Amino acid sequence: MNALDILLWVVAPYVALTVFVLGHVWRYRYDKFGWTTRSSQMYESRLLRVGSPLFHFGILVVLLGHIGGLVIPKSWTEAAGVSEAAYHAGAVLLGTIAGLATLGGLAILIYRRRTVGPVFTATTRNDKLMYVVLSATIVLGLAATVAANIVGSGYDYRTTISPWFRSIFFFSPDPSLMAGAPILFQLHALSALVLFAIWPFTRLVHMLTAPVGYLTRPYIVYRSRADQPTGSRTPWRS
Repeated sequence: MNALDILLWVVAPYVALTVFVLGHVWRYRYDKFGWTTRSSQMYESRLLRVGSPLFHFGILVVLLGHIGGLVIPKSWTEAAGVSEAAYHAGAVLLGTIAGLATLGGLAILIYRRRTVGPVFTATTRNDKLMYVVLSATIVLGLAATVAANIVGSGYDYRTTISPWFRSIFFFSPDPSLMAGAPILFQLHALSALVLFAIWPFTRLVHMLTAPVGYLTRPYIVYRSRADQPTGSRTPWRS
């Protein structure tokens, strides 16, 4: 195993994870008011109504597919009665549809951000970097799926990439598993590591939050002045 493989598939993952965790801690501690999507709906809503749901539903399916493929061992699905052929067909079909939906939604959102003046003005350098890395990660993932499993003869990433991914969290990474993977899968993994490294410093932080506080938040009481008896209001004095 050469030094480059160790750098890419052992050092880089731990650097990305460390920045991901510590970056969120720093952001939450020193930039709580910046922990937001910085919504631009007030500037334009027509394109947003199409692009946002398409992107978010697509990325949710993609995320669930990655969790299932990387975290759940192949032996578990086989023990549950899911054959490799059935899993492969379902993963390729749903993954391709979800990937195209995500990419289409992202394209609409980028077009909106570039062509709508107030939205473009509110776009930061971090936003631009995030869009570039996120787009590259999605495109490389789709390209890897199409090249290996639709155009090519197929590639079972659950025998190489998935064990490598799990080995990172067991603190026993095996870089040889990734060294032999197709180049598009390697580029997809590296772009994902870059995405995780910049994640805490972009608007993507909102994906790790939920409005749980609203469940216990007291009601806001509104009282109309019209409900007050005539003459009961204290006159204003200068």
